[in-house]
Amino acid sequence: MDWLELSVEAHPEAVESVSEVLARFVTGGIAIAEPYTLTDDEQHYEITPGAPVTVYAYLPLDEMAEEKQRQIAEGLWYLGRISPAYIGELRVRFLKEEDWANAWKEHYQVFHVGKRMVIKPSWREYVAQPDEIVIELDPGMAFGTGLHPTTRMCLVALEQHIRPGMRVLDVGTGSGILAIAAAKLGAAHVDALDTSSVAVAAAQANVQANGVSAHVQIALGSLQPDQIVSSYDLVVANITAKTIADLAPQLVAALLPGGLLIVGGIIGRRMEEPALALAVAGLERFTIQQEGDWVMLLGHRIK
Repeated sequence: MDWLELSVEAHPEAVESVSEVLARFVTGGIAIAEPYTLTDDEQHYEITPGAPVTVYAYLPLDEMAEEKQRQIAEGLWYLGRISPAYIGELRVRFLKEEDWANAWKEHYQVFHVGKRMVIKPSWREYVAQPDEIVIELDPGMAFGTGLHPTTRMCLVALEQHIRPGMRVLDVGTGSGILAIAAAKLGAAHVDALDTSSVAVAAAQANVQANGVSAHVQIALGSLQPDQIVSSYDLVVANITAKTIADLAPQLVAALLPGGLLIVGGIIGRRMEEPALALAVAGLERFTIQQEGDWVMLLGHRIK
């Protein structure tokens, strides 16, 4: 079967909304490609913060393709009318079956994050330096590989705060990237949760591929108020501002007194809602970090 590659350039703040419009109609997956440049030594790729991101989707070229393409274009047009962030025009490219199989993989490179971490898609070659921590991911077309600003900020925070022997909880694990990073940085045990069965399957495969199955437990579900045990030194949740606000009591309750909470996925203008909810739940000593439009909050549970 042949395919249509649909692509839309958008401001980072609009990427999630654009992805949702495309995901309603496509069965061939979605890839999100952030702009990057090659460093002067031509050894490393670096993300260009705040620059437009391109969202790719793949549509089988069958009798429904023309109608789905029309509906996607219409949905994006309406989204563009109500979104304050930039959303570009829909672009379409024809792909043969043999080209489609690897087309989306072209958008992912090996990236360095923080001081020692390297995010390597499983299909890329890379020779690690002695002090580097390599996280190998096969995200599929629906999961990130650590390129999104919120994920990068959470990875850097984990690198700064993980200590050997820690117990860590990752809420909304997605591809499992943060859970794997925590284990490779020295955490003794990591519990990782996601409400998507597809995400759980992808995370489990990535955990196994990275050789950290003995330290990381992936499970389907979320934090239930009647099942919270205050047993974690560090909790990380890279989700959305509203979900963080809704889960604030559970996120804080899961921490040991003095434990650290790291939350990302927050658009700057939405920061007040989760920050207030977390403070009410018993978090103190807030630190705010920002990259472009995205914010990460760090705080400790009151002792």
